[in-house]
Amino acid sequence: MSKIEIKNVYKIFGEHPSKVLPMVQEGATKEEILEKTGHTVGLDNVSLNIEEGETFVCMGLSGSGKSTLIRHINRLIDPTSGDILVEGTNVMDLDKKNLIEFRRHKMSMVFQRFGLFPHKTVIENVGYGLEVQGKKLEEKNKIAMEKIEAVGLNGFEHQYPNQLSGGMQQRVGLARALATNTDIMLMDEAFSALDPLIRSDMQKQLINLQTELKKTIVFITHDLDESLRLGDHIGILNHGKLVQVGTPIDIIMKPADDYVAAFVKDVNRAKVIKAKIIMLTPEDFKKNGEKQSNIIKVNENDFLDEFLPQVCLTPATVEVVDNDGNIKGYITEKVLSKALTKTNTNGAYKP
Repeated sequence: MSKIEIKNVYKIFGEHPSKVLPMVQEGATKEEILEKTGHTVGLDNVSLNIEEGETFVCMGLSGSGKSTLIRHINRLIDPTSGDILVEGTNVMDLDKKNLIEFRRHKMSMVFQRFGLFPHKTVIENVGYGLEVQGKKLEEKNKIAMEKIEAVGLNGFEHQYPNQLSGGMQQRVGLARALATNTDIMLMDEAFSALDPLIRSDMQKQLINLQTELKKTIVFITHDLDESLRLGDHIGILNHGKLVQVGTPIDIIMKPADDYVAAFVKDVNRAKVIKAKIIMLTPEDFKKNGEKQSNIIKVNENDFLDEFLPQVCLTPATVEVVDNDGNIKGYITEKVLSKALTKTNTNGAYKP
């Protein structure tokens, strides 16, 4: 059973969505529905499974339906038709009381514009979800401080949001989401308001935290580089339709249609592909690899551009290790070359 299952979800905005639904199910386009009925199609028969412990990134252009989708998971929005199951429970079946408990203990949310209380300090903001859960002050502050330290804000716990930079405020939002210790984190354009350098730093920090915490994260973005850096799997939406779901390497190397191909055509693969995505297993390396005397060790979450210059300087066996130094796999010259090769729109490798 998947952690989150979204089954045949339609969302139509307007006065009479149920009357318009059959038109959508019969194949009418988003533009046709708007012109004929004045209704807006937010989601059009979306189905996907999100596994426990993975970072699933949903991306698309503005108006594609990605923010609408994430708001169905914690039922901030009800679907016109379809089901949303979390650990086998259909959230549509929850009454008001159980829905509140579900939101308090099962999932947390990080917003694009931080969503901090301006009159509360950092530690009070981070501990707010714990307060809602009924934790005592001493326990609340202890947990809040642990998460403040985890996001690198130690020493700022008594500052107010207006005393922090945008990047620091987003760290507070992330710490608040972590503090409640929910299984699922929903992140809606969480880094979009940040400057590029700060955004890159936040992405790396989220990757490092996820390596330790193994949360189930649903991350919404319109930025392809961000989705490729963060996602174990990526779902791409276009006009409310889910047009492709796959790993970052699937999205880059085998775009499902021209819409996806246009997204990925100018991607710098070295900046978005992690070592663990392209490595061979130790078993496959024994069959297909050639061992060199010079050894280069790279972390499984390192991006290719972080070690590519070193690898290109001298023949070497590239060992991919986890944070504890355990060998997880190997990268060969052939695998590396293939990962950096551009593709045609049909997904075939160019010579």
